[in-house]
Amino acid sequence: MASQCYHRWVERFFGYLIPQNLRVCELGCGNGDLLASLSPSHGVGVDFSSAMIDVARERHPNLTFCEYDAHDLDALKSEGPFDVIILSDLINDLWDVQAVFDQVSRLCGPNTRIVMNFYSKMWEWPMRYAKNVGLAMPSLPQSWLTPEDVEGMLKLADIEIVRSFNGFVWPFDTPLVSSLFNKYLAHLWPFSLFILSHVMVCRALVAPKQPQTVSVIIPARNEMGNIEAAIQRTPEMGAGTEIVFVEGHSSDDTWGAIQKAIANHPERKCKAYQQTGKGKGDAVRLGFAKATGDILMILDADLTVPPEDLPVFYRAIQSGKAEFVNGVRLVYPQDDAAMRFCNLVANKFFSIAFSWLLGITIKDTLCGTKVMSRKHYQQIADNRAFFGEFDPFGDYDLIFGAAKQNLKFIDVPIRYRERTYGDTNISRWRDGWLLLKMVVFAARRIKFVP
Repeated sequence: MASQCYHRWVERFFGYLIPQNLRVCELGCGNGDLLASLSPSHGVGVDFSSAMIDVARERHPNLTFCEYDAHDLDALKSEGPFDVIILSDLINDLWDVQAVFDQVSRLCGPNTRIVMNFYSKMWEWPMRYAKNVGLAMPSLPQSWLTPEDVEGMLKLADIEIVRSFNGFVWPFDTPLVSSLFNKYLAHLWPFSLFILSHVMVCRALVAPKQPQTVSVIIPARNEMGNIEAAIQRTPEMGAGTEIVFVEGHSSDDTWGAIQKAIANHPERKCKAYQQTGKGKGDAVRLGFAKATGDILMILDADLTVPPEDLPVFYRAIQSGKAEFVNGVRLVYPQDDAAMRFCNLVANKFFSIAFSWLLGITIKDTLCGTKVMSRKHYQQIADNRAFFGEFDPFGDYDLIFGAAKQNLKFIDVPIRYRERTYGDTNISRWRDGWLLLKMVVFAARRIKFVP
């Protein structure tokens, strides 16, 4: 049946979005199959139907099922906060969607993700016909909300959308055809006009945190003339700032310059390491491993991103407004020689491509300054096997990993400066070819997955 094909797709998609072994609550859980498919460490299913709760308890005795109305979830507060709260094909059935969103926000902690899917209004009349002829399961009268309707009500409940997806256009279990349409063509125009389901990953807004410590990681290769300025110009932030240099096989005396600059500034908390591997990505991972701060920042040693801009990145993370902060060089006017025209065009192209592939807005994927908390970086590192060791730049290891963990992205515009020492370590054509391969990689591992 069409409904069975659809529910299998929902299970695969949610399995991609939600890691195993988390504390998961599903509202409107039905028979509990979706919740069970996610292998939670602690799973709580909620439904207002006592008959469905009995079925769910019999099918999945290792999970907890409760008979509650989603409009009143006060009894669940003792179970929360949850890592994930699921509303699958629920909100169109609700009497008062706003009231339920208000209830959901009270079950959330600072890292909780709310994952929901709901039918597209485009399918209102086809779905009615399918139910009438038995191709789809009967349901309560539907509200047929649009994504704009949902986003407005989420904002009123202090919940924001982190990522959004559209999917599923072929509702029949047809070998090869189902996979072709639902895995690939559903993401492409004009087939995307006829998608059946909207999927949103959201989070509740949180109160500002206490001041946190900061580690600024500075990968440095052939940057001898910039080291002293890097220490002098990097501001103290939060509850304390450490600077972690990682030198990588320089042909000049960058390592000696680092040692001298650290000795000249005993008032600053500085560390220095030499990488044994190659590439900026390897240097960043070494620096993150050695850093002790609550918030981790990357600052390129060429100082084309001014260190004086780093407090803006700190405030974005510390306030809870962002979980992954990415610098953008393409907003403010640049120094004349800061970026070649071909590089500028390529950066704009890749920003559009990766925004579409990741389901988020990211305007400059190759800006060297990226900031996140230590906790979120550890989540990325712990799940690195999903993507593998694929990225010599280091930028995409973090971007893809943060997107997979459904972190909240914010772009911060910076004024991109011309180098004052040395030459760029970037090869325009070689690295451009690598970026095209990254696009294909992201399509295979992130976009065309369920």
